[in-house]
Amino acid sequence: MGIGQSLGLPPGSGPHQVGCTDVMADHTREGSFFRLYYPCKPEEGVEEHPPWIPKYEYVVGMADYMSLNKRWCVPLLNLAFGSLRVPVSWNAPVIPGRRFPLIIFSHGLGAFRTLYSAVCLAMASHGFLVAAVEHRDQSACATYHYQKGPPESPHDPLHEEWVHYRRLEQGEKKFKLRNCQVHQRVEECVRALDLLSDINSGKSIPDTLQCHFDLASLKDCVDLQQVGVMGHSFGGATSLVALVKDARFRCAVALDAWMFPIENELYPQVRRPVFFINTESFQTTDSVDKMSRLLAACSPSRIITVL
Repeated sequence: MGIGQSLGLPPGSGPHQVGCTDVMADHTREGSFFRLYYPCKPEEGVEEHPPWIPKYEYVVGMADYMSLNKRWCVPLLNLAFGSLRVPVSWNAPVIPGRRFPLIIFSHGLGAFRTLYSAVCLAMASHGFLVAAVEHRDQSACATYHYQKGPPESPHDPLHEEWVHYRRLEQGEKKFKLRNCQVHQRVEECVRALDLLSDINSGKSIPDTLQCHFDLASLKDCVDLQQVGVMGHSFGGATSLVALVKDARFRCAVALDAWMFPIENELYPQVRRPVFFINTESFQTTDSVDKMSRLLAACSPSRIITVL
């Protein structure tokens, strides 16, 4: 039994072994931050499997998002999930000499970049590069960036600055908040695509996280003619708006898309293929009606429901 099977996360079903690394190219809140999954070169000795939840602060963020008693539930959540590891090879070398289609992945409300590891590694095992963006619009349960320390601390130039989930304030309009967030999320997806385009062209990118993965090895590995955007729930809405904002996204896959944050005026502007995949018990009639209205303007597109 492999490590992924023994700890609950399934290995990829495709022909490729999967590697992954984290990319943070700018330490500020406006920078790009994502986990990259990719088909990797099998090598002996590459056995390190990254944790599913990379930092304890994410466990605290999950408990806070679910309105659980943090004193009792954070240790329990950490006990239940803190030891889970993802069946991928950390910082393994990418398969050389090939170009892979790219998917930018957007997480749902209250999630973070590694929560959808099973989905992302499955796609990478079938030959995709998958960049799972961690959004800093305060829709993640928690995320972080770095800030420069005071001048008197030259040996500690950067320190973590955490951004936590923001709840709707009393009297605040829900649509106004979520619509503003969905547009910021799209900007972050575009920023990730810009960064990967620069890396693909051979531009030198500083590694804030110092993950010891050679970003230069990704030169000419991205097929920029085959770029899609994908997301779950709030991320599904993000993927649809991304099609309008940047023509480099050729299609979108929306998993249980939360249609609420999207302004109606954008529906006719979605003119590239969309694949909606819904679960039977999650979607509302109103949401499916909105999907149908959007699909009337774009083709070929379709909706399926998993029973």
